[in-house]
Amino acid sequence: MIRAVVFDLDGVLLDSERLWDQARREVAASHHGRWRDEATAAMQGMSSAEWSRYMRDALAVDLTPERISDLVVANLLERYRRGLPLIWGAVEAVRRLAARWPLALASSANRVVIDTVLAVAGLSEQFRASVSAEEVPRGKPKPDVYLEAARRLGQPPAACAAVEDSAAGIRSAIAAGMQVVAVPNRDYPPPGDILASAQLVIDSLPELTVDLLGQLGDGEPAI
Repeated sequence: MIRAVVFDLDGVLLDSERLWDQARREVAASHHGRWRDEATAAMQGMSSAEWSRYMRDALAVDLTPERISDLVVANLLERYRRGLPLIWGAVEAVRRLAARWPLALASSANRVVIDTVLAVAGLSEQFRASVSAEEVPRGKPKPDVYLEAARRLGQPPAACAAVEDSAAGIRSAIAAGMQVVAVPNRDYPPPGDILASAQLVIDSLPELTVDLLGQLGDGEPAI
């Protein structure tokens, strides 16, 4: 039975993948970087340490990884100050599930981004734990961020449901041994074989109910 639920942030609660991409592109363009067609997909799921090194090494941005990360995050938070891009039904879904299970957040975003988003959205008190990929050795699709979320909740990964939208995130949660509810990202949809590894696939967060998660437990995909 499910004893806890772990949410991803970007693409699940926030329509933010394009904003991250725009922020990285602007920093690259301002510091002599050379953008590659595959860069957007390559950086999805990476921790801040990983994608900032990628921008320096693969995109030739002439800054230290630490400075790259700081500039991208500052650019992103300025966009959030103009309006937090919450996905329709996100706040209600979090509050609905928090009334039944302890919740955690497992995100590739920097700690300052996580804390800012939860505070502005009024959701800080709904999550018993949150983990940034910069706080674990490896980002998604490795399982580290989800394993740490389960540890902070005091639950075995197999008793946790993960809510994810991306290929890297689904692979991360599966590798951690969690049961996965996929809400496919409309801008960057996961391949069909990745979606098939999820236990449940839904179209939108209003479908994410206590009764739906009660269906989990047999490990069989249900689309």
